[in-house]
Amino acid sequence: MKQPLTLPDIATILETLGRETDPQAAFVAFDRVTQRVLGHKLLTVMRHIPATAEVERVYSSNPRAYPVGGRKQKQGTPWGEKVLDRGEVFIAKDRADLRAAFADHELIFSLGIGSIMNVPVMLHGRCRGIVNLSHDAGHYGDADIPPARILAGLLSPIFG
Repeated sequence: MKQPLTLPDIATILETLGRETDPQAAFVAFDRVTQRVLGHKLLTVMRHIPATAEVERVYSSNPRAYPVGGRKQKQGTPWGEKVLDRGEVFIAKDRADLRAAFADHELIFSLGIGSIMNVPVMLHGRCRGIVNLSHDAGHYGDADIPPARILAGLLSPIFG
């Protein structure tokens, strides 16, 4: 069950970012808070590489299926234009949306995932990274965007 984002949640992430030198510690704290606030079956965080229009995975809650270091080409895709170029949140609400947006939809389906929310990490007008939350079909909606934007924004120092 989703719970409201609280100031202690935000403080936990910010304190970890300020204290730890390894970004993975911040990602783990972020994962815990995000699980409570928005819920997920899979959480990945990607770094945007503008020069090649790629995204590279820097954190995964399921490294067996989606290992850190994995890259995807997103140049010229509707998803890339929406998330990377315009900095908008993308929500795939069901299997049809997932199939249309992601080439690896069969792997996504095999993990029992039916919806995805991709949240850009924006800094100085540019997308620096993406938070990818995955869950059952219909799990994410417009009401999830504000807390997801706040949470994703907390990661901006990692991508600065």
